[in-house]
Amino acid sequence: MDPYLEDPSLWPGFHDRVLGALDDWLSPRLLPRYYVEPAQRVYVFTHEDYTLMGVPDIAVIVNPGQPSRPRTSSSPAGGGRKGEAVLEVEVPVGHEVRETYLEIHESTTKQIVTLLELLSPANKLHPLGRADYLRKRQEVLASRPSLVEVDLLRSGRPMPLLGRPVQSDYRILVSRGAERPRAQLHAFGLRDPIPVFRLPLLPGQAELEVALGGILHGLYERLGYDVRIDCSRPPVPPLAARDAEWARRLIRAARRPPPVPSKRLSPPAKSKRPGQPVKSKRVGPSVASKRLASRTGRRKSRRASV
Repeated sequence: MDPYLEDPSLWPGFHDRVLGALDDWLSPRLLPRYYVEPAQRVYVFTHEDYTLMGVPDIAVIVNPGQPSRPRTSSSPAGGGRKGEAVLEVEVPVGHEVRETYLEIHESTTKQIVTLLELLSPANKLHPLGRADYLRKRQEVLASRPSLVEVDLLRSGRPMPLLGRPVQSDYRILVSRGAERPRAQLHAFGLRDPIPVFRLPLLPGQAELEVALGGILHGLYERLGYDVRIDCSRPPVPPLAARDAEWARRLIRAARRPPPVPSKRLSPPAKSKRPGQPVKSKRVGPSVASKRLASRTGRRKSRRASV
């Protein structure tokens, strides 16, 4: 997993595109028994909420940190009585944030079989967004549909589980409706490959193996994230010391030009002695078979002419 994708300027677009890529990958493999339906939930945030989540809200914050300057009104037309200070201030305005998740439906009954969630700063870091998500999460866990919860954010507290806490950078939770409270947790670190998980469907139906790592790598290359990411700066949030050194080595190796192959001089040809047999050159099987076929054809044509 590339830690630079967690940057607040990249994650919102990356979040939606990952779910779109999952939709494109899942749909042809699930039809006609099931179909995938994108769904949305809405959060209302102010610029203080964005700051709390570490997301810069460019549309709301104008000249951040610049104090409001009082302006003295000289006439009632200035907005107050003569000599009264009128301040230009900003009021908290709510902005809707729509987040997508995927619903897998059974085609005949239209019932929801599985929900696939990709966590975001809105439902993992923000207190109100997290509380709202946990309430809806609990409703799902208390019902029949299965839940797949993908957490690719290192920041914030992991979603709650029973038992001893599991320490990991990332995690994929697979909770089958027919097996609760038991569930499967794929916990992996920054240096580990993204694991393959099995997508729950109706009981008794064969589950689909989802290679999330391959889907993400294909999306990464198609959208050119390698040219959009500035690796000269540390990622947000910062890495642990060992992981930071590991990342620096990878970046240095990627920037190092490939070695130029050395030109080796061919050895001088050996002089042939009188009576010494001439060694035939080795050729590949495909070339040899072509030569053999051409020789056979010439022999047949000679016999035919005779």
